[in-house]
Amino acid sequence: MKKTKVIILGAAGRDFHNFNTVFRGNDRFEVLAFTATQIPDIEDRLYPPELAGPLYPRGIPIVEEEELDALVRDRGTDEVVFSYSDVTHEHVMHLASRALAAGADFRLLGTAATCLESSKPVVSICAVRTGVGKSQTTRYAVDALQKLGKKVVAVRHPMPYGDLLKQEVQRFAELADLDEHDCTIEEREEYEPHIENGVVVYAGVDYEKILRQAEAEADVIVWDGGNNDLPFFRSDLRIVLIDPHRPGHELRYHPGEANLRMADVVVVNKFDSAQPQDVAQVEKNAAELAPGARIVRCNSPFSVRDPDAVRGKRVLVIEDGPTLTHGEMAYGAGVLAAEKFGAASIVDPRPKAVGSIADTFSKYPHLKGLLPAMGYSDEQLDDLKQTIAACDCDLVLVGTPIDLSRVIELDKPSQRVFYRLEDAGSPTLAELIAERF
Repeated sequence: MKKTKVIILGAAGRDFHNFNTVFRGNDRFEVLAFTATQIPDIEDRLYPPELAGPLYPRGIPIVEEEELDALVRDRGTDEVVFSYSDVTHEHVMHLASRALAAGADFRLLGTAATCLESSKPVVSICAVRTGVGKSQTTRYAVDALQKLGKKVVAVRHPMPYGDLLKQEVQRFAELADLDEHDCTIEEREEYEPHIENGVVVYAGVDYEKILRQAEAEADVIVWDGGNNDLPFFRSDLRIVLIDPHRPGHELRYHPGEANLRMADVVVVNKFDSAQPQDVAQVEKNAAELAPGARIVRCNSPFSVRDPDAVRGKRVLVIEDGPTLTHGEMAYGAGVLAAEKFGAASIVDPRPKAVGSIADTFSKYPHLKGLLPAMGYSDEQLDDLKQTIAACDCDLVLVGTPIDLSRVIELDKPSQRVFYRLEDAGSPTLAELIAERF
């Protein structure tokens, strides 16, 4: 029987999971390549044969997404499978048009084909966009479950940007594990707060193996989602966040809209800093798309250890990278903290940006007056350090979820911005979690 030739469009995460659950070991298909986008320097690698299975003794190449049209034509590709997240519906259909024009079918895989079954209850934390507050909501959910007497393990959406074979299954229980696994800033931002709270975190590439290991030490698994992707595990309670700072995005982005339609609980986050009309709009849309879901409001309060250190100062604001880049936010907690605590001004880092940081500003022209914490490689970390050093400011205000000074040396006084999830009405999210557990 002729094999169906497949190209999987990805960004080093969902694409590998889709391959593992649908195509690996399936001799009806031949996966020709993965493509890569969104994250810098993840192409020109190989999905190793040890992970790809016996049908792929030489592994599977990972190439740039720009090569899609030629790959479809030159390799006689039958099917293109879209497998990444946090893009507009229009973006998805443009890729579909490219695939169709080159002669291939275009396919999306849903939860029936890709969600793994767990022997333990699963709570999933997902969103309609990146940067809505999944991480703080995951920490809140873990705490609520622990107060119910449950032993909880968090499993994080994949971020395997290094040696894929070494990253097959990763377990993080101590801060030293972050160094052992050579984690990027983005990974540290997600894992470090859990570790500091005494919670074990798993991540990696092969989520069947990850899930089975996590089940062995947990009463409840909490899926800590990435971007606005669908969960990888069948969920007993599906919590989905929407963002009143980006009203309407819950209808325009893939697969965030699908997440919203499947939600059991919808969290309207950042209620304390949003405009009332924007809250009303996202709640109306949520009620229409997920009529069976419970809607709760939550605040996202932020603080710094020494507000007086900010007042009257010229501050350089560093914000979470993915939230600003493909998340399309023009500000984050750092900017809001600078305004709240009376900074004299916010220093524009763009004239001083070097190397890959300058490239990031060119690629994302909406970024003004703040510095994205890009650190996917040693080169980017060095470029970030040089950019900070070149900026003339009194204070560095770090709005990333991690202690940036653990990763790079800051040559200026700094303050971290801390933020958390806080209930803003009744019922509370903890009460809804307790109803299920």
